[in-house]
Amino acid sequence: MSSITPPLARRLDGLQSSAIRDLLKLTARGDVISLAGGLPDQQLMPRDRIALAAEAALLDHSKLQYTESAGWGPLREVLSARESARLGRSVPVDEVFVTHGSQQALSLLSEVLLDPGALVVIEDPAYVGALQVFRAAGARIVAVPIDAEGMRIDALTELLDRGERPALVHTVSNFHNPRGVTMSPDRRRGLAELADRYGFWVIEDDPYGELWFDRPSPEPIASHSPNVIRLSSVSKTLAPTLRVGWLVAPNAVCRGVELLKQGADLCGSALTQQIAADLLADTDWLATHVDRLRRVYGERARALVGVLRDRFGDRVVSTDASGGMFVWVDFTDGTDTTELLPRAIEHGVAYVPGSAFAVATAYRNSMRMCFTTSESATLFEAVDRLARAVGE
Repeated sequence: MSSITPPLARRLDGLQSSAIRDLLKLTARGDVISLAGGLPDQQLMPRDRIALAAEAALLDHSKLQYTESAGWGPLREVLSARESARLGRSVPVDEVFVTHGSQQALSLLSEVLLDPGALVVIEDPAYVGALQVFRAAGARIVAVPIDAEGMRIDALTELLDRGERPALVHTVSNFHNPRGVTMSPDRRRGLAELADRYGFWVIEDDPYGELWFDRPSPEPIASHSPNVIRLSSVSKTLAPTLRVGWLVAPNAVCRGVELLKQGADLCGSALTQQIAADLLADTDWLATHVDRLRRVYGERARALVGVLRDRFGDRVVSTDASGGMFVWVDFTDGTDTTELLPRAIEHGVAYVPGSAFAVATAYRNSMRMCFTTSESATLFEAVDRLARAVGE
């Protein structure tokens, strides 16, 4: 007798694996210089300092136990102080919620803030992780363009004038992934004003804000409105392996997230949260560590942008990369980056085609390149290989 295979949930219909994650499998060869992954440099991660914090934590058996769903109390206190300084206002501990990386915060917020069919406005090109989350939530997604000053607030205003009413607007405000740009102060204030006027949530996704090269990131959008929920993590400044992220939101939102997190994983790791708290509270050490990241990443960013412009001239337009981890490149000569990619990999270099981030625009002539994991000489060689691939 044959068995009947039970069905899977309809929410999986139309969902696809991240094109970037799939691409990383193809670029694992040792002879390929990969500028595809959005990874911090593991050689710059503070392994010895993390080991000391872990050793100190393991002296206490309670660190092997479950912790609060909202996060280990002392870590939330450290984050409350840091976010208060960043936002220029007091952030109560009850408005700080620790998650398993900021991606989990985004996923939990989608369940707390969105009903199926709710309108979500995102940037185009889009952060792929946000696209996956909102599609899984059954949201109706509308994209607005992004330019050198970040999200086009005039395009969002036109959308609202047509009668559209988003439940939330998502933005990567600092050193955008993938576009590499930062939202201007005027647009930040404009977005906050629209959120207050029309009563929608803004999720300000900020994993890169501390990685500025020339001048500090602008005042967060969350400084201007209580309708803004702010996300961040230690993945880009300390180490992804800690899986410590957080959100800053009104108490009612945090309590909703807490209910859902209890059903998802009960709580995070008391061990890694104590390690993160130890490192974040050591402000002198942390400032020196982050300054080093800014210096090294800044040198690599300038190297990549410089060699791209030297090798390709006016055939490409690229962002200047004033912070973060990415350079966005547009070919002006019609080069199709999706068609180019297999040839580029044959020549030993990889990037992410712009089409991987597309929502309303195809971005067939665009690519995202990550500069953080390669030294300048390697970046020069990567662009030489790319030029040879294009030349064919």
